[in-house]
Amino acid sequence: MSTLAQSTIGNKKKKPMTTNRIGLRPDAYKGTKTTLCKGCGHDAITSSIIKSFFEMGVPPHRIAKLSGIGCSSKTPNYFSAQSHGFNAVHGRMAAIATGVAAANHHLVNIGVSGDGDTASIGIGHFCHMVRRNVPIVYIIENNGVYGLTKGQFSATADQGALKKDGKESLYQSVDCCALALQMGCGFVARSFSGDTKQVLTLLKAAIAYEGTAVIDILSPCVTFNNHEGSTRSTSFARSAESPLQAIGFIPSFEVIEIDYDPGEVRVVQMHDGSKLHLRKLEH
Repeated sequence: MSTLAQSTIGNKKKKPMTTNRIGLRPDAYKGTKTTLCKGCGHDAITSSIIKSFFEMGVPPHRIAKLSGIGCSSKTPNYFSAQSHGFNAVHGRMAAIATGVAAANHHLVNIGVSGDGDTASIGIGHFCHMVRRNVPIVYIIENNGVYGLTKGQFSATADQGALKKDGKESLYQSVDCCALALQMGCGFVARSFSGDTKQVLTLLKAAIAYEGTAVIDILSPCVTFNNHEGSTRSTSFARSAESPLQAIGFIPSFEVIEIDYDPGEVRVVQMHDGSKLHLRKLEH
């Protein structure tokens, strides 16, 4: 006689955790107050980063925050104030990340980059970092312009996109996801800063991934690239969203083992607070 287990996920919405698996509160993963423009998509990404480290229970002292130059590279100031940090020169974040990973294998590396850091001045370093499979959560806050220097088109700007003054982007854009895939990256994703649920799920999966995890996040610049004719505006991003499926991620921590008799129903609480209802079937 053999038995099978039938599982269903509880319908009740799980309560938000007040402390995580290592006993820390969400405040332990916060940083200084943002100085970015009100409504900037980068701040929404920062909130998801804070939640991801909290829910994954990563000790702050094991986090290494890396960045280069630009609006996006200011982001590490706004999360995990108790962590290590290194603000590199323009385009050199990937090179610094390679050195950090080689020096200390116990750190959880997270790099926040932008259009210029990754797709322009830093593109060579980015390719070699991916080729070497350096362990890092590599976030590209992609708004298609250089927000720190008054909104010039970046290398990721779509051909045919319009600036506020009506000027057109003449060149084919650099697709960072396609480039990462070509270089052999095993974890490549693209999302939108306004879809905080999806961004959070992708970040938690990236933290758990052993290797280079590239997440290209469309993040509207509310000052220079949020107008009609832009392909990086909030309205364009929402109109172009085509969800294929809901993305879920269940982290793997300590092994959970139970023993129960055929016909019995057991409720098992997972590490993230969700619950599984198990019923052993008799055959």
